[in-house]
Amino acid sequence: MAFTTAPKTARKDLVARSLAHVWHPCTQMKRHEAQPPVAIAHAQGPWLYGTDGRRYLDGISSWWVNLFGHSHPHIKAALADQMERLDHVMLAGFTHAPVVELSERLGALTGLGHAFYGSDGAAATEIALKMSAHYWRNTGRPGKSRFVGLAGGYHGETVGALAVTDIALFREAYAPLVRLAATVPSPDARQAAPGETPEDVARRSAAALGAWLAEHHADTAALIVEPLVQCAAGMAMHDPEYLRLARALCDRYEVHLVVDEIATGFGRTGSMFAHQQAGIRPDFICLSKGLTGGTLPLSAVLTTDMVYQAFYADEVARGFLHSHSYTGNPLACRAALATLELFDQLDALTANVALAQRIDAACTPLTQHTRVRHARRLGMVWAWDIATTLPDFSRRYHQQAMARGLVLRPIGNTLYAMPPYVLDGEAVDCLASGALDALNATLQEETC
Repeated sequence: MAFTTAPKTARKDLVARSLAHVWHPCTQMKRHEAQPPVAIAHAQGPWLYGTDGRRYLDGISSWWVNLFGHSHPHIKAALADQMERLDHVMLAGFTHAPVVELSERLGALTGLGHAFYGSDGAAATEIALKMSAHYWRNTGRPGKSRFVGLAGGYHGETVGALAVTDIALFREAYAPLVRLAATVPSPDARQAAPGETPEDVARRSAAALGAWLAEHHADTAALIVEPLVQCAAGMAMHDPEYLRLARALCDRYEVHLVVDEIATGFGRTGSMFAHQQAGIRPDFICLSKGLTGGTLPLSAVLTTDMVYQAFYADEVARGFLHSHSYTGNPLACRAALATLELFDQLDALTANVALAQRIDAACTPLTQHTRVRHARRLGMVWAWDIATTLPDFSRRYHQQAMARGLVLRPIGNTLYAMPPYVLDGEAVDCLASGALDALNATLQEETC
């Protein structure tokens, strides 16, 4: 398909219409008076192409969803084929091949054999929390209905997901609506005292979790954790030892372990799923984002036979009474199957090891920058904390990066990159040099 650059007047009209009618997510709309949204016409591989003819390297995989590049031919072909067969049917009382095959495939990958589907990550969080509390109710322990999460944890922005999200910006305005969960210390390796290792921090944080569970396990349904990387907390990374100790503590105190793999799943941390690096099996896994390779909305919650059996009964009230109109949509499931096929066809996990090493080498000047603190990488996730006096560093840096054809959006003072798995040499150079140039330009604004 050929793409042409839209006339300048048409581009301006598209932005104006967007500002008049579209309420953009996670955005103070007034800021668009000075910085209008960028109109994108099409995308290919790791590149986004604006209606003005400029291209931008998608350094954050369009909010962490895109794995194998935009418009991947294998996923497109699968969607076209599925569209000729079945676009949608409700999953209540019906089934279809894509949802069955995807559930079988996810079960084989995780060791959890029962998949329940939603549309996005927050929905997956809500499903897992509701399912956990309902399990305890069905097994005669309705008092176990509270939850505990990590300081700085993020699990979505719907009301139930906000209950286990410990980021004030997202939940303070909705506090009257939210039944807040408890929080325990994060195992963030940046908290290491002099002489401590990341494993020491993990053990110290796990000890705090153990003390909390000893006191509150009777009314606690589940612990929810982002395994290995707390993304919205500034890519806070922790040692796998924390997950091993948390699993043992949850077993001891009869509390479910929910791992939120919405952002960390599908190869982002170097393994297919982050929790696998700890050698544990959780009670629930939440999946979304990369599940469909960044093409269609889909989320899934996988759980154990024990949980499933607690709902299997004659009484309707004992069933899991939760639904979404597009639960298990055939097109989305087919996209997910095509994405999983690409992991096999491209040997993606192995290929990512070499790609990550190339990006590491290219980013050496950035990593060694005098203003960088706690440079870190796990799999295909990079992060650099920036020492700066700018209170709006994130906004300023994003503008400087965009001016260089690079999409990077720092979280606070943490610059990070989570690119698609398909960067070639040109794209690697664009990411590394653009990120460094944007940093230097942003820091120069401190004196302005």
